Amino acid sequence: MAPTLVASRTALPPEGAAPPKGGLSAGRETPAPVASGTALPPVVPALNFAPELLLLAQKVKVVFFDVDGVLTDGGLYFGEYAQGDPRAALQTRFAAGETLKRFNSLDGHGLKLLQRAGITPAVITGRDSAVLRARLQALGITAAHFGTEDKRPAAEATLKALGLDWSEAAFMGDDWPDLPVMRRVALSCAPANAHAEVKALATYVTRARGGDGAVRELCDLLLVASGRYAGLLQEYTR
Repeated sequence: MAPTLVASRTALPPEGAAPPKGGLSAGRETPAPVASGTALPPVVPALNFAPELLLLAQKVKVVFFDVDGVLTDGGLYFGEYAQGDPRAALQTRFAAGETLKRFNSLDGHGLKLLQRAGITPAVITGRDSAVLRARLQALGITAAHFGTEDKRPAAEATLKALGLDWSEAAFMGDDWPDLPVMRRVALSCAPANAHAEVKALATYVTRARGGDGAVRELCDLLLVASGRYAGLLQEYTR
């Protein structure tokens, strides 16, 4: 089994270390002011990934994501009304399922960028909720399987629909139900908060936790590997 790789992000200090004096950007040259009407120089990307990691990610055309603990922090929020509250009639409905989920805007933008680069984001989750469906709709994600504990057949169905195979897929998961898919894809990933067994089998473990930018890290890796990262960055810095 290949060793687990962690992305090298040259713009960040080692985890736990104090930031450079003057802030995280202290080690980079401060650009001189640009005269009005002068074209801005291109921005040099700050991210840097290991070559062997980029090689694994180059052929990825679809990336599967678990939801709880990956797109969210893994917390499950349940609503409950006090006795006598007129809304208590809805109590059974709220007690039966989640009413709130917390998503990360960095992750959301990364998923949109993936689609612009021609990489399909797909979701396979053991749960289902209206808020999750609304979030995926807002992100333009249509490849999704809800209430699916057996994730391998769901992934295989998506691969077949897209005309792809395991060698063109990546997956990010955090717990044991994710392992069958993780063992088959070209690039298996886990957030920092994943279970120990999942991280041991993952090719790539992110610095960030699920719901806190882990998905964006994987999106960035795939964008760099596809050769689209720098060009997309320039569009936002003109």
